[in-house]
Amino acid sequence: MTIKDILAKIPYTADLYDAIRPVRPKTRYNLSQLEKALPAAVEQTRPFAEKAPKGRKIVLFATLHYWVEQAAIIGLALRGMGHEVTIAYLPYGDWDKEINGFDLRRQDLYTRRVLKPLKGLVNVVSLLDVIARGAAPKQSPVKRDSANREEIASLAGERSLAMTWLQGAVEAASAFDTMYTLQVEDFNRDSALYRLRVVRNEQAALAALRLLEESCPETVLVPNGLVTELGIFYQVARHLDLMTVTYEFNDQREQIWLSQNEIVMRQNTDGLWAAKGKTPLTEIEREQIAGLEDARTSAKKYGKGTRFWQDVASVGGETLRADLGLDERPIVLLATNVLGDSLTLGRNIFTASMAEWIEKTVQYFAGRPDVQLVVRIHPGERLMKGPSMLGVIERAVPNRPQHLHVIRADEKINTYDLMEIAGLGLAYTTTVGMEMAMRNVPVILAGQTHYRGRGFTYEPATYQEYFGLLDTLLADFPAQRLEQEQVEAAWNYAYRFFFDFPIAFPWRLMKFWQDLEAWPLSRVLSEEGRAEFGKAFDYLAGEPVIW
Repeated sequence: MTIKDILAKIPYTADLYDAIRPVRPKTRYNLSQLEKALPAAVEQTRPFAEKAPKGRKIVLFATLHYWVEQAAIIGLALRGMGHEVTIAYLPYGDWDKEINGFDLRRQDLYTRRVLKPLKGLVNVVSLLDVIARGAAPKQSPVKRDSANREEIASLAGERSLAMTWLQGAVEAASAFDTMYTLQVEDFNRDSALYRLRVVRNEQAALAALRLLEESCPETVLVPNGLVTELGIFYQVARHLDLMTVTYEFNDQREQIWLSQNEIVMRQNTDGLWAAKGKTPLTEIEREQIAGLEDARTSAKKYGKGTRFWQDVASVGGETLRADLGLDERPIVLLATNVLGDSLTLGRNIFTASMAEWIEKTVQYFAGRPDVQLVVRIHPGERLMKGPSMLGVIERAVPNRPQHLHVIRADEKINTYDLMEIAGLGLAYTTTVGMEMAMRNVPVILAGQTHYRGRGFTYEPATYQEYFGLLDTLLADFPAQRLEQEQVEAAWNYAYRFFFDFPIAFPWRLMKFWQDLEAWPLSRVLSEEGRAEFGKAFDYLAGEPVIW
């Protein structure tokens, strides 16, 4: 036990220390930029808030300093539009590391001090206060003397069911957190990390339950909604049947993804596709999606994008075939995802994991020397610390035959050149599957991805169906091609996903302060800003999304 652990057990020690030295704790938790910007942001917001018609009652939750910073500004924008906003926060700097009680209390006091300018406009609640108060129900059934025994028993039963649900939700959220942190699909539930996530998520869930029951918001707003305490807060809000909006960011500036009563990282496009899937692309729309695909293929940025989708420019499929030593046998392209990525968590349909699917697939193709399987390891693995899919493949097929080719994550190979020579595609959730269909390549999907069910992919529900499909398609391979209407549907869907699904929004999480400089609150709340971004803020506040 450290001296800080001892000090944390002495009441008000951290408070006294902070009163003597009211400075930022020397930890990763850093709100210094918000501290500089917030007073001016408040003054910019105040005149709009005073004139705005009364809106909805919103609870906006954030944890980790960067989400807290953005929540303060988003909360002010919503307040400037007339909504009653409460920012609930947890002052953690890391989701995967222990923190002693002394430093945590100092980070909480620091957060309160930074957010103090919000007083009078936006309510601020530390979930640590709610945790300290306990999370018992507002009206304990055993203390309701006027209630009859049947009602008491009923209430007790409801509470027991709620606690059973909460325990299951905490365990599931903690499993996702552990997989996401370690970038694995299998992990030890006795590990220190999983135990830490269970404790943190249980505390956050109980506090969220009490806060939301007491405040009765019309809308709950949570970034991400899948991992860290953001995930369990979302689960509690949905358990209480509250309108819950989650949001995240893609690679484009001035854009946001958002979902209502869904985890945004699931990228549920059902409503969008139902509204626009039967509408043919206009000539301008087709030019836009063709331009995006050209940029992604040619290792160029597109529009307001910040990302290069390929490391190297295209050299052409046949040149790549020769460079890789591929012969004239038909080629099957399997594009992997990154293990434990937020776009793969919870996406299993008939597989226990993505790794299991890849193991079984390469073992199947090891016995099919009539075709060449090329496995493209996701280049994103270079930036991750988890195990590589290469290891999964090597364990599944220790003596890999020559017709099984693996493109490592660090190899300078353009994935679109591989698509050009592929006759069949295999995908879990990656958009590579959608883009192969756009190129008239049949694709078998194994995971629950956003473009599943759109009419241009094969979608088995069991391993028996999966291997049956492989047998059928490979029997007439590579002559198998998509119908023209399927290719057209793939292009239509790609446009909807890349251009309609994102909504204009002023501030990303990355480069947040640069975005705020370009779009200060005074500009966002002006007629110009409302015309540009008003739709996104209305949807964040809980107004139904209209595609």
